[in-house]
Amino acid sequence: MYTAPIKDMQFVINELIDIDALSSYPNFEDMSPDLVEAILSEAGKVASDVLAPLNKIGDQQGSHLKDGKVVVPEGFTEAFKLFSESGWMSVDQTPEFGGQGLPHLMQTSVSEMWHASNMAFTLCPLLTNGAVEAIHAHASEALQKKYLPNMIAGKWTGTMNLTEPQAGSDLAAVRTKATRDGDQYRIKGQKIYITWGDHEMTENVIHLVLARLPDAPEGVKGISLFLVPKYLVNDDGSIGERNDVKPVSLEHKMGIHASPTCVMSFGDNDGAIGYLVGEEHNGLMCMFTMMNLARLAVGMEGVGICEATYQIAVAYAKERKQGFAPGHEGRVAIIEHADVRRILMQMRAFSEATRAIGYTAAAAHDHAHNSPDEAVRKQQQTRVDLLIPIVKGWCTEIAQEVSSLAVQVHGGMGFVEETGIAQYMRDARILPIYEGTTGIQALDLMGRKLMRDSGAGMMDLLEEVKAFNTELQNQDDAVFGSIKTQFGSSLNAVNETMSWLLKNAKSDPNLASAVGVNVLMMMGTTMGGYLLAKGAVAAQKHLDDGANDEFYSNKIAVANFYAEQILPRSTAYATSVQTGHAAVMSLATDSF
Repeated sequence: MYTAPIKDMQFVINELIDIDALSSYPNFEDMSPDLVEAILSEAGKVASDVLAPLNKIGDQQGSHLKDGKVVVPEGFTEAFKLFSESGWMSVDQTPEFGGQGLPHLMQTSVSEMWHASNMAFTLCPLLTNGAVEAIHAHASEALQKKYLPNMIAGKWTGTMNLTEPQAGSDLAAVRTKATRDGDQYRIKGQKIYITWGDHEMTENVIHLVLARLPDAPEGVKGISLFLVPKYLVNDDGSIGERNDVKPVSLEHKMGIHASPTCVMSFGDNDGAIGYLVGEEHNGLMCMFTMMNLARLAVGMEGVGICEATYQIAVAYAKERKQGFAPGHEGRVAIIEHADVRRILMQMRAFSEATRAIGYTAAAAHDHAHNSPDEAVRKQQQTRVDLLIPIVKGWCTEIAQEVSSLAVQVHGGMGFVEETGIAQYMRDARILPIYEGTTGIQALDLMGRKLMRDSGAGMMDLLEEVKAFNTELQNQDDAVFGSIKTQFGSSLNAVNETMSWLLKNAKSDPNLASAVGVNVLMMMGTTMGGYLLAKGAVAAQKHLDDGANDEFYSNKIAVANFYAEQILPRSTAYATSVQTGHAAVMSLATDSF
C-alpha cells in the first residue's frame, strides 16, 4: 500500500525550494512549514485511503463504452466526488473563480501523491487543471465566468483535443474544421487519443479543440482554439442540450486501463458548437499554456511512479526470503543481499532526485508569476522554460528504469500480474510518449530553450550550480569526498558540452535531433546530482546543529550513492554528444 513520503516532500520544499521566499509574495503570505505539513498530510490520506485501493480495480476492470456512454471502473465516480468536494481540484487555482490560490508548488507536490497512488484516475484532474489554465489565460471574461467556477469546483472536467489520425505530433496537419456562425463556431472533425474524453462522473465535459477556419493560413499559424462543451450551458449556468460531440470508441491500451482514451467525433450532424479561445489563427500559442503545465504534470507522474514502485519493491524485499548473506544465519530476506540493496538504493536515489527537480520547476513557475520584480519574473520564466523539458523528459525516462527495477526485485513474481507490480511498469510506459515524446522534449530543450538565446538561460542556471559547487568544495572530505569529486567532473562535462553545442549546432542541421536526447539526459542526471548534493549539505547542517534524526544521515547516504553510481552517467552522455553524433546518420535509409 502506498504511503506518501511526506517528510521527504517537506525537506525538499523547506530546504531546497525556500518556502520563505514564496511566502513573501502577497498571494502566498499564509504559506508556512506548518501549512505545508497540514496540506501534505491530508492529501496523503486521500492518496492512501481513497485512490490507492482503486488502482488495481481500475487496471482489471478498465473503462468501456456502452450505449454511447463511457463506463468507468467501480468506485471511481464516488472517489472523484469526494476528491472534488474536498477541494483538491482547486489547490492552485485563482480565488476569483473559487480556487484556493496556493502556490503551484503545492499543487505539484500533492499531485505526486495522486500519480503514485492511482495514475489513471489522476489524469482526469490533470487535464482539467490544464484546461482551466488555458481558459483563464486566453478566453474572454464571459467564457471564464461561465465555465471556470464549475471546472475549478470539479463539477465539470476538461480535456485537450490536439491529435488526429493523420496528425500526431505534427499539428500542422490538423484537419478539423471550424466555421463561423454568428458569435459562435461550428466544429467538424475527429480527434484521437483524448484522455478522459468522455465519462459520466460529472455533469459536463469541457473540450478544448484545435481546428482550422476556412480562411486559415497553412501550417501551425492557421490553427485556432475552441471551447466545445459536451452539454451546452445556458445563460443562467444550467446545463442545456447535448452538443454535437461524442466518443465513438476507446483505445485498448498497454496500461492506464481505467483512463478512457477516446476517439472523439465533433459535428456528425450540424456541427459541434464551439467558442473561440484567444484570437483566430493563434490557437497553438493558447494551447501551449495548457501543454507546458501538462508536461510538468506528466513529469510528476514519473516521480509518483518512482516513489510508488520503490515502496512496493522495499516491502517485497523485506518479506521475500531466499539464499544466504554474509553475517546472517539461515535464509535471509532478499534485502540483505548486496545486489538487491544496490537496486533499491538506485530506485530511492532516482525517486528523490526526480522529486527535487519537479518541485524546483514548480517553484520557478510560482516566482515567474508572482514576483513583484519584473526582472525576477523574466529570469524565472526562462528557468521554467528550461526545466520543463528536463522534468518531462528525464523524469519519465527514469520512471521506465525504476519501474523495471521494481519488477526485477520481485524476480519471476514480478512478471506475474497477480503481484501487481507489472501494472506500474505498463502504466509508466506512456509517460515518455504523451504530451510530447522524449525526442520532442529534447528538440524543445535544444532549439527553443538553448539555441534561441544563445545559451543565456542555460548559462544562468549553470552559474547557480557553479556557485553551489564552490560551497560544496568547502565541505568535509570524509563525508562529501565522493560527491565533490563526481559532481565536479559532471559539471565540467556539462560546461564543455554546452560550449561545444553552441559552437557547432548551427552548422549541422541534424545535430540537435541526433544528440538532443543525450543532452537532455545529461542535464537531468546532473541536476539530480546537484539537488541531492544540495540536500546533503542542508542535512549535514542539521546534524552539526545537534539533530540526531536518522533522516538526515540517510539524505547524505543517498546523495553519496547517487554521486558514485549514477552521476558518472553525465560524463558518458557528454562524450556521446561530442563524439557520436555523426554515426547517427551514417547509414543510408535503404541500409536499415
